[in-house]
Amino acid sequence: MRYLTIVLSLICMAFSVHSAKADRRVAFVVGNGTYKNVQPLPNPAIDAKSMASVLRNVGFEVVEGTNLTRDKMTERLLEFGKKAQGADVALFFYAGHGIAISGTNYLLPVDADIKSEMDVKLGSAINIDLTLEQTMGDAKVKLVFLDACRDNPFAAKIKSNAATRSVNVQTGLAEMKSGEGTLIAFATGPGQTALDGKEGTNSPFTRALIANITTPGVEIQQAMTKVRAQVNEETNKGQLPWGHTNLIGTVYLNPAAAPAAAVAGPAGSGPVVASASQGSEVEVEFWRSVRESNKPEELNAYLATYPNGQFRSLAQARIASLQDGAAAATRNLTSGIDPKTFDAEANQTTEDQIGLDKGQRRDVQRRLNGLGFDTKVTGTFNEATRSVITRWQAARGYPKSGYLNRLQHKALLTEIVATAPTASTESEEKKPVRRAQQQQPQRQQQQPQRSGGDPAGAAFVGGVVGGMMGGMFRR
Repeated sequence: MRYLTIVLSLICMAFSVHSAKADRRVAFVVGNGTYKNVQPLPNPAIDAKSMASVLRNVGFEVVEGTNLTRDKMTERLLEFGKKAQGADVALFFYAGHGIAISGTNYLLPVDADIKSEMDVKLGSAINIDLTLEQTMGDAKVKLVFLDACRDNPFAAKIKSNAATRSVNVQTGLAEMKSGEGTLIAFATGPGQTALDGKEGTNSPFTRALIANITTPGVEIQQAMTKVRAQVNEETNKGQLPWGHTNLIGTVYLNPAAAPAAAVAGPAGSGPVVASASQGSEVEVEFWRSVRESNKPEELNAYLATYPNGQFRSLAQARIASLQDGAAAATRNLTSGIDPKTFDAEANQTTEDQIGLDKGQRRDVQRRLNGLGFDTKVTGTFNEATRSVITRWQAARGYPKSGYLNRLQHKALLTEIVATAPTASTESEEKKPVRRAQQQQPQRQQQQPQRSGGDPAGAAFVGGVVGGMMGGMFRR
């Protein structure tokens, strides 16, 4: 009898371990929008936050990030890769800029400064194929959603700087084939560009994903059919999501609350037990995550996901309150400013009329920095500075163009900055550069010590870099 009891206990323990493993779901969710070297995208961070909230509500452990540099993206990918080992469902979601070169797709961190094909292949961008293989290869079911088909300004830079005509820089992203147990979905078709959506809301593709993939009792491939239909209708047939599926079982991210409604993984792997959370519970959790937010775009994300939601009126009231406060702050900030400043257009001609020399341009950049609009002090108004000027204009209620006129320049000079700008000479700016060059060898010697503390991280990075270099030599 005692022997029988022990056997039954062991059987129960085995079933318990299997159930625990069967429900292991991990997601990587990142949205990059505040690009430093090209025009920022307003919505990817909102898309990522919305998607992360929805996935958590159906049982995913989410590795989340917004506006990540190359180093930070690598850190998140390392974390995701470790958590996804042996997972029953691994999900990869990215919103932001992506680029396709010679048929290979790359994701772009916010600090990417890409001027040539070599910049991409030597590490300024993230190779999607290698990344998915390194991070999700062991998962039973792999779901990949790429909202990264925006019209990419880096592509024009690469084409204009290409030494030969052999560089093949595509519009949008290139076609990808899915391996066994994998679903890959793009915001639009190969070589096409997708809409980012109205500022402060989700993109059409992300909004459709949120509305459909966790619907109770709807299988993922059925959900993607609904996603395509919703985006196609919302964009007046201007955008049609595309994907490639090689799933060998039915997958439910949110099965109906019935005993038979389990997520079937790949053949022979057994069912993947899923959360029985209903749509209303998902909405409540979403609302809880944003109800105290001081950012209207996050509240708008709730309204976009649940246009007839039970907290609709509360969200609208809070948005109105925040907008009233922002308007009052802007009125106080711009009091005493010539009223014509709010109407006078600014362009290259009006800026040239001011006659700013290099020192005065540095002064403008320092003042913008002091006001919280981060830009490099170079004395040159490049694309990044134009973007910052545009954000400053929008915050003040001036016409947005990225260029100054006399009235706007005068208004900027009257603003009190956190750190008073001081005049500088060329020699003063070159000193830090020389110091940085002197310190560079020392930093290079220290670098292996930083990466050597994490063998798994070193293996991941080594695999990605090795794959990229190998791909270059094969070409």
